[in-house]
Amino acid sequence: MHFYDLEAKTLQGNTIPMATFKGKTVIVVNTASKCGLTPQYEGLESLYQKYKDDGLVILGFPCNQFGNQEPGAAEEISEFCQVNYGVSFTMFDKIEVNGSNTHPIFKYLKSELGGILGSKIKWNFTKFLLDKKGNPVKRFAPITKPEKMEASIKKLL
Repeated sequence: MHFYDLEAKTLQGNTIPMATFKGKTVIVVNTASKCGLTPQYEGLESLYQKYKDDGLVILGFPCNQFGNQEPGAAEEISEFCQVNYGVSFTMFDKIEVNGSNTHPIFKYLKSELGGILGSKIKWNFTKFLLDKKGNPVKRFAPITKPEKMEASIKKLL
């Protein structure tokens, strides 16, 4: 199993194979609209705008498993991200990141890069950085602000 063997549905219902992102530096992040860390959307969008022309891709995966902080439907999530944070990076359909219904992308990423809680995702805005070959390189804690990831991103671009 490899990152490029996986796929996910966008908020608009389109299935995108991760192989689409071959040759790109990728950040995969589980998100939520009603979380204390939600302002990280702004930092993620800033990184995306700064480095997208150099090959950075950000993939956001809304998740409602932490404190019911992403209760909305796809349309609400999409509108929230665009209106409040101008999010232009790809946002996917709401998923689960822990438990028996864990989305295959997060199952794979957790198996490659365990965190403090082993393979569990601790909270919203856990971020995974992948190199241009789709290899998970680094995992960042929910409290790590996106701008603190910049040096690691620049090394991979």
